[in-house]
Amino acid sequence: MAVTRIAEIEIAPDTARIYEHGWQSWSPSGTYPALDRGPHPVGERRHVLCYRPESVSDGPGFRGEGLLAVDPGDGGAVQVFAAVSPVEQVPSIRATLSGPTTLAVDVDGDVEWRRDGEDIVGALAAWADDIVARHSLPAPRPAPTVWCSWYHYFTQVTEDDIWENVEMAERLDLPIDVIQIDDGYQAALGDWLSLSGRFASLEALAGRIREAGRRVGIWVAPFLVDPASRLAADHPEWLVRGVDGAPAFAGHNWGTDLYALDTTHPAALAYLHDVFSTMAGWGIDYFKIDFIYAGAIPGGRYGSESPLAAYRRGVEMIRTSIGDGYLLGCGAPILPSIGLFDAMRVSPDTGPEYLPSDGDFSQPSILAATVTGEARAFQHGRFWVNDPDCLIVRPEVERRVEWAAHVERCGGLMASSDRLASLDAWGLERTRSLLGRTPPARFVS
Repeated sequence: MAVTRIAEIEIAPDTARIYEHGWQSWSPSGTYPALDRGPHPVGERRHVLCYRPESVSDGPGFRGEGLLAVDPGDGGAVQVFAAVSPVEQVPSIRATLSGPTTLAVDVDGDVEWRRDGEDIVGALAAWADDIVARHSLPAPRPAPTVWCSWYHYFTQVTEDDIWENVEMAERLDLPIDVIQIDDGYQAALGDWLSLSGRFASLEALAGRIREAGRRVGIWVAPFLVDPASRLAADHPEWLVRGVDGAPAFAGHNWGTDLYALDTTHPAALAYLHDVFSTMAGWGIDYFKIDFIYAGAIPGGRYGSESPLAAYRRGVEMIRTSIGDGYLLGCGAPILPSIGLFDAMRVSPDTGPEYLPSDGDFSQPSILAATVTGEARAFQHGRFWVNDPDCLIVRPEVERRVEWAAHVERCGGLMASSDRLASLDAWGLERTRSLLGRTPPARFVS
């Protein structure tokens, strides 16, 4: 789509600030001085995995995916540029200095231009309230409290590890509703009902967890396919195709290139239904679906739907398949996900380290998760329950006091992801306190 200049705004360059909204959960979002520029990916692989794959990955100024706001810095009203229909089309909105005191705004799609309020946070909140009204969104369902295996065990989690923490939660009398089994149980990405050698039976484990008085959660990356998986070998026709006819590249993680599942293919969609309805039949009623940007990867598809329509079709099938189960999105295209989820990760992953390892603010770290999580606070209680990512407060976590304070401020989904037996007295007290609190209905500043 052609790029059009829709505005030239007079600003006070030393005090003006620009808000840019990233494409998906992990894409950096924030408010920056007008003389600066927004964060950029470190390398092309990172661009596909954590930013908008089809966007230009470098350049001056700022780029909001469907949403950008300008505080001119001179006391004038904040100006918001936003997608007209963000669940259907998400234009890129670029703001660059075109003169010493002039900010040019260029777009490649339909955008509404609002002048709203005296500060960026209030203007974004007002825009979000309008989106809620336009789409008649119901108030989000309250989130359960969660223990998640990821941030201690990562992909090496075992069935015994899960059970140890079920027993420890009981022994410590922690207010945990859901035990979430994260990445590592499956044989391969795509082969979700086949298990790694570290798990004997998800159905039996889920039954034991329920008998212990807890609900059962599961992690799935439904739109990613490992080239070494049985799914890829048996059904190459289910993969999104690139311009050369080969499977479309959906990023590089787990030490391999990854492909995207084509949710416009009826058999692939039926497979998703089988996976999620089977898990729901085992008594799993909390689902974290991750890396779901892959459902919107550009490329040739079996059907004629646009990538965003294909993405929503896939998520809608998952919602149908889990019945009343609670659905948390992660690695999700944010604006196209409005109306689909109970809760949404609104930041990059946290991690034991305070700073991202290579300076890329899409990468796991406490600082990156805090900055983008705060920049999307206005979405909480409107589009969904915000997930700031898990509370990790074991002694080796850098600046754990600051991270716990951020999770508390966000007031959204509360999930612990330490090995519970590894917590010291302070970490245990903080975990018990945050899991036991009632979060506010909305947090916007």
